[in-house]
Amino acid sequence: MRALKIATIVMGVLIVMGTVGLIIGVARRSSAPVAPVAALPASVAAVLDEPAGTRIAGIVAVQDRLAVQLQGGGVDRVVLVDPRTGAVAGQISLAR
Repeated sequence: MRALKIATIVMGVLIVMGTVGLIIGVARRSSAPVAPVAALPASVAAVLDEPAGTRIAGIVAVQDRLAVQLQGGGVDRVVLVDPRTGAVAGQISLAR
C-alpha cells in the first residue's frame, strides 16, 4: 500500500510539472516576436505557358514567391512565380 501512495504522489507531481512546463512554453511562444513577412503586391499579372487542359489546383505564398500547383496537361507540377515581375522563377515536376 505504501508503494501505491508513493507512486500516486510521484505521478501527481509529474502531471503538475508537465502542466506548468506546457503553460510556460505556450507563454514564451505567444510573446516571441514574429518575423516580418515581405509585402507582396495586391495583384499579380503572370502568364503561364502551359498546355491545354491544365488547371490550377492551388496557390501558396512561399517567402517572396508564389507556388502555383498545376494539374492536367501532363505530369502534375509546381511553378514558382515572382509576384513582383510575374516571371516564372522555377518549376518542380511531380512524377508519378
